[in-house]
Amino acid sequence: MSRSDPLSAADARAVEQQLGRPARGVHAVAHRCPCGLPDVVETLPRLPNGAPFPTLYYLTCPRASSAVSRLEAVGLMREQSARIDADADLRAAHQRAHEDYLRRRDDVGEAAGIGPVSEIAGISAGGMPDRVKCLHVLLAHALAAGPGVNVLGDEVMDALEPWWHRGPCVGDDSDADAAAVGAREGEQS
Repeated sequence: MSRSDPLSAADARAVEQQLGRPARGVHAVAHRCPCGLPDVVETLPRLPNGAPFPTLYYLTCPRASSAVSRLEAVGLMREQSARIDADADLRAAHQRAHEDYLRRRDDVGEAAGIGPVSEIAGISAGGMPDRVKCLHVLLAHALAAGPGVNVLGDEVMDALEPWWHRGPCVGDDSDADAAAVGAREGEQS
């Protein structure tokens, strides 16, 4: 299992800048970009308002999110879904990723005193286990869990150009539009 870092005040500010809004239910940094900022956060399975929330791992870096959106736009989700249908080994790997995601989310809920959330029992994210619905989720899971856990997320990572090569996505050295890009990428969290 991966080890998450507690969410510091500086991390929370960076994530808010990345998203262009306050994050909901985030309690830890699940992966850090090589620049040092969070790029994947871990979200509690029940939001502060009581709503169940199936997305455990959330990709926050606007540059990474934009790069993944470009892969979605050229049809990578459809191609991966077709491969799941045609390849029993890949389908089994995607099922294992789904099970890993559920186990990790339940573990986070237990550690936070929330316990398993019955409303989302058996529901992971990103289309798992039957299809590919969101490459952002698959990549976030792959980054948080490490190589080999989510093989389709690993494929997404391999297809991306390094999003960190220009330095941090937010802060003094960031692009002026970084937070706006993150806000446009959807409401994962």
